[in-house]
Amino acid sequence: MEIKDLIIDDRQRGVFRVHRSSMTSPDLFQREQEQIFNRCWIYLGHESEVENPGDYRRRTVVGRPLFFARGRDGHVRVFLNSCPHRGALICRRDAGNADVLQCFYHAWSFNTHGDLIGVPDQDAYGPHFDRGELGLKEPPRVESYRGFYFVCFNPYVEDLVTYLAGARDYLDLIVDQSEAGMRMVAGSNKYTMKANWKLLVENSLDGYHLVPTHQTYLDYISGLGTDDSGQTAASRIVGTAKALGNGHCVIESPVRNGRPIAHWHPLFGEEAREPITQTRQRLVEKYGEERTFRMADTSRNLIIYPNLVINDIMAITVRYFEPLAPDHMEVTAWHLVPREESETMLATRLDSFLTFLGPGGFATPDDVEALESCQIGFRATETEWSDISRGMLNPAKSTDELQMRGFWRQWHANMQGLSKTNVQDGPVRETEAALAIGNDD
Repeated sequence: MEIKDLIIDDRQRGVFRVHRSSMTSPDLFQREQEQIFNRCWIYLGHESEVENPGDYRRRTVVGRPLFFARGRDGHVRVFLNSCPHRGALICRRDAGNADVLQCFYHAWSFNTHGDLIGVPDQDAYGPHFDRGELGLKEPPRVESYRGFYFVCFNPYVEDLVTYLAGARDYLDLIVDQSEAGMRMVAGSNKYTMKANWKLLVENSLDGYHLVPTHQTYLDYISGLGTDDSGQTAASRIVGTAKALGNGHCVIESPVRNGRPIAHWHPLFGEEAREPITQTRQRLVEKYGEERTFRMADTSRNLIIYPNLVINDIMAITVRYFEPLAPDHMEVTAWHLVPREESETMLATRLDSFLTFLGPGGFATPDDVEALESCQIGFRATETEWSDISRGMLNPAKSTDELQMRGFWRQWHANMQGLSKTNVQDGPVRETEAALAIGNDD
């Protein structure tokens, strides 16, 4: 099947289908690496993870070993984690603090600016040996927005702010919840799934599955003071779904189960009521009631294309997934919190985070089971198509699938060598078609 035929997007009839080979084909998986992951901005980490001079963190991004470090000048730099001498890893620990980073193989040493500062027995080299040519290499592009660092291996990619498009507003809503700035809590959850990475994109934006899949959590919450027991998809208060451009998408919903930032729930305990009320009042004084309502009284699941999800729901989870094979991915999740939060409120937030989104929480095991079940189901190759048409002819709700269609349309354009597409529902206007065809770099 040709790539152009992998998606049926009939906007007149309201039919959107994706061929399941997109989830199973090794050839398409390899093309994704070339056309998407090697060309798009990919999340690396948060500035708070390297708070002090000499702090470093090790990551794998698009299969490449990287690390980022804060230099003595206060700047954050990103390096390929490979010694320019013979290729061994420089950073062999996930995190640490050091003035000097030394390769264990031949003891070449580098500072946190990437300069080669030590070579054992350097006199053995000839007169043209130049340390300046053998410093640590950086990815072609590194940029940050509101503390979130991204890398790109395409030197000609558009700037990060332009790439983020409408997702910037939602990052701002998250970051502005804190007067002192946000920070990542030390530690992470890391696990693997035997499923295609795009299934996790879909799942992270899927409001339709909450009631049937996570009913145990709803029953648990109802026992703490909110009567969500017996809730059905028809009775649930739903929000909206949006495609934000460049494949970024979001669902927003009214808060039912509390948010530690400024929406109290019995889950948090009576002692948390007053601090949460005070936080909300400060937000109103700074941003007004309308923006505070968006921050505190609505939750959001945001996908920053292609593989970063930020769940700003009962807690703030930053979830990155690295595709390893058509049916295998590695997921890492961190917890983002306001710097000024008290120890008591931080403990409340962490407990809320782990209860639903932790590796042993109510949601994550359910979702892993669901996605791995889908991947097994794809072996029934006679069932060729997955349907993602829900709500296509109606105003989008969070239980519909506009947000998934926005992601898939961008994926489809990228896989055909295009950088832009019309990600919204409705007829494609001639100017949008021309824009898609004209951006084939």
